[in-house]
Amino acid sequence: MAAITLRDVQKAYGTGPKANRVIHGVNAAIADGEFIVIVGPSGCGKSTLLRMVAGLEDITGGEIEIGDRVVNGLEPAERDIAMVFQNYALYPHMSVYDNMAYGLKIAKVPKTDIDQRVNKAAKILELGALLDRKPRQLSGGQRQRVAMGRAIVRQPQVFLFDEPLSNLDAKLRAATRLEIQKLHAELGITSLFVTHDQVEAMTLAQRMIVMNGGRIEQMGTPEEVYQRPASTFVASFMGSPPMNLLGGRGDGARFLVGDVALPVTVPGTGELLLGVRPEHATVDPAGAWPLKVDMLEMLGAERLVYGHVGGAPFTLRVDARHAVPRPGDTVRLSVEPEQLHWFDPATRARLPGH
Repeated sequence: MAAITLRDVQKAYGTGPKANRVIHGVNAAIADGEFIVIVGPSGCGKSTLLRMVAGLEDITGGEIEIGDRVVNGLEPAERDIAMVFQNYALYPHMSVYDNMAYGLKIAKVPKTDIDQRVNKAAKILELGALLDRKPRQLSGGQRQRVAMGRAIVRQPQVFLFDEPLSNLDAKLRAATRLEIQKLHAELGITSLFVTHDQVEAMTLAQRMIVMNGGRIEQMGTPEEVYQRPASTFVASFMGSPPMNLLGGRGDGARFLVGDVALPVTVPGTGELLLGVRPEHATVDPAGAWPLKVDMLEMLGAERLVYGHVGGAPFTLRVDARHAVPRPGDTVRLSVEPEQLHWFDPATRARLPGH
């Protein structure tokens, strides 16, 4: 196992003023044995960053260190990593056993060692009864487990996962997430996992890196990222539905949103952005936040209420067992002061101390 350190890592396609710069000076320290999820929208650079760690993409600037070695000039095979891709990339004519053992055979690992490694990985991934089958006889989830088994038998210092669950249906994704959690608990190998799915990020990560436009917006535990987002981008990206962001003006004791004055303690005067998670507002006849209801959405155990506060869009999450308002109603809401998030409208960054 090994720690990973990224120092001012950059990537550009082309040279000179017309170069397309896609990674802009990424810095991160990943501890030995840590499970890190890199999350962000399509095109943010997360897979490019992972491929640079793997050695599949050259870096334009900076350093990548795995363990105690700077690996910038090393080939992928020399980095002691194993990668699991979105596409399972199994050999269709080989059995599950042979797919998992193939890399070891090429490396001329003794047969007794190969048998031991493959059988151990098969036991961890519950593939023991499938070792004689061909990939066409397997489900999508089983094929992905074989791909993970092929990585496990390598006994690498680092696992790299590039959106490995995106080809699975929702039920299989949930089951495979649990398998990956158990796998990391058993093996404790340093892992980087790339996804655009915030649920995968929140459930798998010990810490996460939220990327936007080739830069790290925030790095922290899932709780830190969700409860104290560093920017409006993080606040909107992490959470479904996203955080409500109300633009308005503070005068010290009130926050003015359109024609509504919210009696909250405002960190200063002038233009500000106020963030509130949909689950942190509650229906309260004595509340000071008027929500004009536009529409409802039923989600089984809960409902989403869409409306406006002072002309600004606002989403409320409510328990489906409770009475819910109807479109056209105006309901009063209350929000605890500690659930308010304040952002600078110019920089979109969280205000220090708030």
